Amino acid sequence: MKRWIKLTAAAAALLLVVLIAIPLFINANTFRPLIESQLTTALNRKVTLGDLSLSLLSGSLSANDLKISDDPAFSTSPFLQAKSLRIGVELRPLLFDHKVLIRNLAIDAPQVHLVHASSGRWNFSTIGRTSTPNPGRPPTQTDFLVDKLSITNGHATVENLPSSGPARVYDDIHLEATNLALKRQFPFTLSANLPGEAKLSLTGKAGPINPDDAAHTTFDAQLKLDHLDPVAAGFLDASAGISLLADLDAHTLSNGETITSTGTVHAQNLKLRPTATSAPKPIDITYNVVHNLATDTGRVQDAAIQTGRIATHLTGTYAVTPTTTQLNLKLNAPGLPIDDLQVLLPAAGVKLPNGSVLRGGTLTTNLTIAGPVNALAITGPIELSNTRLNGFNLGSQLKGIAGLATGQTGNLTNIQTLSLNLDYARDTVQVANIYAALPALGTATGNGTVAPSGALNFRLTMKLDTSRGLGGAAVGILSALTSAGGSLTSKAASNGIPITITGTAASPIITPDVGGLLKNNAGSILGGKGNSGTQGIINSLGSLFGKKH
Repeated sequence: MKRWIKLTAAAAALLLVVLIAIPLFINANTFRPLIESQLTTALNRKVTLGDLSLSLLSGSLSANDLKISDDPAFSTSPFLQAKSLRIGVELRPLLFDHKVLIRNLAIDAPQVHLVHASSGRWNFSTIGRTSTPNPGRPPTQTDFLVDKLSITNGHATVENLPSSGPARVYDDIHLEATNLALKRQFPFTLSANLPGEAKLSLTGKAGPINPDDAAHTTFDAQLKLDHLDPVAAGFLDASAGISLLADLDAHTLSNGETITSTGTVHAQNLKLRPTATSAPKPIDITYNVVHNLATDTGRVQDAAIQTGRIATHLTGTYAVTPTTTQLNLKLNAPGLPIDDLQVLLPAAGVKLPNGSVLRGGTLTTNLTIAGPVNALAITGPIELSNTRLNGFNLGSQLKGIAGLATGQTGNLTNIQTLSLNLDYARDTVQVANIYAALPALGTATGNGTVAPSGALNFRLTMKLDTSRGLGGAAVGILSALTSAGGSLTSKAASNGIPITITGTAASPIITPDVGGLLKNNAGSILGGKGNSGTQGIINSLGSLFGKKH
């Protein structure tokens, strides 16, 4: 028994010595032209390898350098280069027949350069093609089979041609594909780190590789993105003023012509304008998008946006260009509860007077969102119903006649209705067709603008209504006007007092326009009173409104 144990050990040792010694008598570089030719034919790209070494124990050839050329229409620099490549081969055909049957490919720390042309083609679009397609004839490709392809510690840069800004950078790329073939489906997993500490994970099946355009290869995969900052990742220009942190979980399916993506986005710290502050609550979006690969355009079938009791829907189209993304979307938001909406107003850059908040009621809007993402135009009607502005008494804020707002209790402004047409573009807000029904005062109509600096410039006409505000601000103002200018002045004022609103939204200055009141009603107020009478009314009204004339 001991003798057989010794013989077995000796045979094993001899075999080990043989396995170690064989590579000393075999020049692995003699296989290099054959391997380069096989890979070049399969990829339709020139592949060059550095010095090769053979390891019988692992059954592999190792190259100390790898270069895969780019499409010459894009660049003369390598598409991919790596310091090492391990090629798993079948040993018997290699040693006895000098045939290289590749079973595994392992690339460590490759540098990959991805370029997207304005035509929509990528620099990897022609990978796998073995003949140039002729009209009416499909391209051909040679099948390429390996049991496993793995990439570890990869680094990729993605840019547009012509250049439209800094390249996007992806690090720590890990890719594994098993039973890889050009002409059939294969499973794969992909992970990478994006700028801004985002992490990407993609798992599914792909193939067969499209012989005309590899970018149009069919696939079915689950996509996850954690802690995505679209600005830091290069998906969104900082000049757009939009920022957020998002987690994405989506199912993506491509038939080679369109990509359908359905999933959810959990967004935090949302800001929609440069001057906005982050939303204090997260927003969840459930979406369904279909993207056309040939035209680089897509349709948002539905994006349901929800936070608290707020639920809105976004639909429309988009078009990706080399420099930006053009949007044409519709936002439908009926009957949103203002108590829940209040916390999101800062994210849209909406400011209320200092110390005030909206309470109760609803907001309804149908907005069109169109243009490039860094210069969006937002237009459409907005209506608030049955709400109140706590912490701000509009009657008491009428500059010069604050003391006349007697009888109205509480530091608030009740708003029965406030409707307007919004036109926001290039950080300037234009507001038209304003109609406000304020029970304590009456109604107000007019137009105005909010400058990029936040400065207000509104011109309104306020019709005082005493029927619903007995003892309130309207009654006090009309009584004072009767004393100062007579009943005709009071009557003219009830038909409309011009009001200007300046300052900022946080600190508005609301001023009755005595000059406008007199100008609009000169015949009825001043007619027949003579110069001294006219000047007396002007002085009385000017004193009432806090002005000197």
